[in-house]
Amino acid sequence: MKLPDFLMALPSLDVPFPADVVESRAMRTEDALLVFFIFHKEFELPAHSHKAQWGTVLQGEIILTIGDETRHYGPGDSYDIPSGVEHSGQIHAGSIVIDVFEEPDRYSVIR
Repeated sequence: MKLPDFLMALPSLDVPFPADVVESRAMRTEDALLVFFIFHKEFELPAHSHKAQWGTVLQGEIILTIGDETRHYGPGDSYDIPSGVEHSGQIHAGSIVIDVFEEPDRYSVIR
């Protein structure tokens, strides 16, 4: 799946991951940050926590551990990470997810 050009024209984010591994396109409001993450390579998401996050898998497969529960997510599956709950994951190369963060300033937007 290729995201439409108008989505790929959205700004990217200053994330702490190499761009050849994870690509991002984002929209920010006063209340939230919506991000399309495109994973070009296998990716290990280290354990961390922050305010609430909701996401859905558009393509590929991810394995998330949210709190004490580990689940596999595929296309059409959604996940809800409550505020302050530690989570980590493994994301397969070729996966595309949409994540919405409660924190509108979770990451800096860059062009």
